[in-house]
Amino acid sequence: MSDLFDAPPAAGPERSPRRQAKSAEAFRTISEVAHELEVPQHVLRFWESRFPQVKPLKRAGGRRYYRPDDVVLLRRIRQCLYDQGYTIKGVQKLLREGALKGEGALARAPAAAAAPARRGESKETGPRAALIELRRELQELRDLLKQGGR
Repeated sequence: MSDLFDAPPAAGPERSPRRQAKSAEAFRTISEVAHELEVPQHVLRFWESRFPQVKPLKRAGGRRYYRPDDVVLLRRIRQCLYDQGYTIKGVQKLLREGALKGEGALARAPAAAAAPARRGESKETGPRAALIELRRELQELRDLLKQGGR
C-alpha cells in the first residue's frame, strides 16, 4: 500500500523524456511551430488565411501538421514581417513574385515590394525608413517654430 505513495521512478535510460528533438523531416504541430517561431498560435492561423502558400496537413478534428517546407516558409514570412518591417501585402507580393524562394532569397528581396505601412512613408519600409521620415517631420516642425518666434 505504501508503494502507491512513494516518489515516482526517476527518468533513466528506460524512460525517455516526453519531448525529444524531432528530426528535420518530421511534421510539427501548431504549438511546436508557434514555440519555435516565437509567435502565438492564432498568428499562424491568421497567416494561413493570408498566405495560400502555407498549407499544413489537417487531420481528423482539424489538427494541423506543418511540413518542414511550411516551417521554412513561415520562418521567412516572420522575418519579413517582424525583422524587416514588411506589411502583409508586401510579403504577399514577394511570394507572388517568387522572391522568397531559395536560401538567400530573403536577403535579395526588394524593399519596394512592401506596401507603405503609414501615410506619408516612402516606398522603403522598415525601422530605418520610419526614423528617416520622423527626422524629416521633426526638422519641419523645428523650422516652423523658428519662424513663429520671430
